[in-house]
Amino acid sequence: MNKYVLIAEEGERDLVGQVEELFGVDLADAEVLVTGVGAVNVIRSLQTLDRDAEVYNIGYAGSANFDLGSWVEVHEVRLNHPNVTYPEPALPLQNWDFGKDRQALLAGGKLKHALCYTNCDFVLASDYKDCVFDMELAFIASLGFKSLRSLKYVSDNLSLHAYHEHTHGVE
Repeated sequence: MNKYVLIAEEGERDLVGQVEELFGVDLADAEVLVTGVGAVNVIRSLQTLDRDAEVYNIGYAGSANFDLGSWVEVHEVRLNHPNVTYPEPALPLQNWDFGKDRQALLAGGKLKHALCYTNCDFVLASDYKDCVFDMELAFIASLGFKSLRSLKYVSDNLSLHAYHEHTHGVE
């Protein structure tokens, strides 16, 4: 089985090492793929990957209320479209197999377990709390990988300025 770590930007590559160190996850045998930011880049870069592959998404995310520097294990992803309502499935993700005790990580505040909302643009304001916002995960999940896990690093509290200061990411 193929194993991939998906990051949106080259600047997220250092997060892979942090995940290995902080959570005891061995990703040494995984190929790191840089998808690019947003739906079109994700779909174009992943369309030929084997759906039976083991897929790990690691990347930056914003949150209205989680502390900067928090790590979030995503258990479910949805698209965020705050201006309209229509039927759309929530996409469940698998839990990570940490080399460290999950309950201790959660209790110790080193890890949160939350929902991710994927957006087509940077989120600058939201009433949603106890969740994270990104621009790729729902599109990755919609491709139908049988094994998909995601860890997000909270880089900002819905501030594009803070995101740029912290990540040196997309303009």
